[in-house]
Amino acid sequence: MIRGFARKAGSLARLCSVGFKPLAADNGIGVSGLTKFSRSESLTSMQMGRFSALRGAFSSQVVPQISEPATVVALKTPDPNIVYDEHVHDRHPPGDPSKQAFTYFVMTGGRFIYASMIRLAILKFILSMSASKDVLALASLEVDLSNISPGSTVTVKWRGKPVFIRHRTDDDIKLANSVEVDQLRDPQSDSERVVDPKWLVVIGVCTHLGCVPLPNAGDYGGWFCPCHGSHYDLSGRVRKGPAPYNLEVPSYRFLDDQKVLIG
Repeated sequence: MIRGFARKAGSLARLCSVGFKPLAADNGIGVSGLTKFSRSESLTSMQMGRFSALRGAFSSQVVPQISEPATVVALKTPDPNIVYDEHVHDRHPPGDPSKQAFTYFVMTGGRFIYASMIRLAILKFILSMSASKDVLALASLEVDLSNISPGSTVTVKWRGKPVFIRHRTDDDIKLANSVEVDQLRDPQSDSERVVDPKWLVVIGVCTHLGCVPLPNAGDYGGWFCPCHGSHYDLSGRVRKGPAPYNLEVPSYRFLDDQKVLIG
């Protein structure tokens, strides 16, 4: 910019010297002098017009000083004629084939890491919903029946609830089957509630308000709830009192003649 300013100033000085030279050369008083003076005056007017035009062109090209950084100016006033300095570094074109392998490796590795993190989060969420080991250990209960004598009842704990296991005699079985099912509040036959007629397995929770009935008690020889007076027979069916349903029968199966698995 400084070099251009110097060149334009030199051109302006030469034009001004050429325009005023005839006035200095001619000092006479005559027709020829007047003619040369008029010609010199017209030439001077022309040169002044050129000077004005040159000054306007020069002033229009002068760039004012800007206090903002060059990068900010380039962003605000983009110019397609920007030339990059490649003297100290090489400019690789977009999509350089020599870097495709590295690009694919980085992208694939990142996606693999993201997928692993999502999988881990999903597995942790699912495992948090499953039961813990102590709960799974109580999910089933194995009971030895060899120590239960006929006519007696044993209470065991399963999933936090009492479970009644009664070893019924032949008279108990006959008495349970002699009941007319149609007259029961919650009609169920004895065969629907037992797997082996000798063994009755029921949950020891009263169906009225959740109390624990007393075994070998009541008007029917089964269970009696002293809280509100509900009576159950030898098959665990409600026969009297406010209880609406029979004692619940859990899922169980016999492993052999002397062992039962509850749950």
